Amino acid sequence: WDNADFSRGVGTTFYQEFSTLNTAKPPFIRDVEAKVRRYLRSSYSAAWTLKITWEKAPAYTARTDTRKTITYQAVLTTDGFRSYILMLYQDGGMQWDYSRLAATNVLIGYT
Repeated sequence: WDNADFSRGVGTTFYQEFSTLNTAKPPFIRDVEAKVRRYLRSSYSAAWTLKITWEKAPAYTARTDTRKTITYQAVLTTDGFRSYILMLYQDGGMQWDYSRLAATNVLIGYT
């Protein structure tokens, strides 16, 4: 993750909320559940999920180059007891040119 810059009118951010407790689950939610089960080798049934998408997001600052963009998602999901986040990137991973970013101490990952 890094700072995206939408000030030049390039890219967009949108979200979709899924409340699936005692309701039919759309294919997206079934896919999220399958990923959690596969990666954690645990049973999981989502009660609530939030999908946030940053589409064609240019790196901060956009005045440097708005041609290199990235599309990525964060999917937050819970069964009411356990919560997870999936960080999904377009094919090829994060493709911003880190040598042109404002910050020089670049780190990808989480703690």
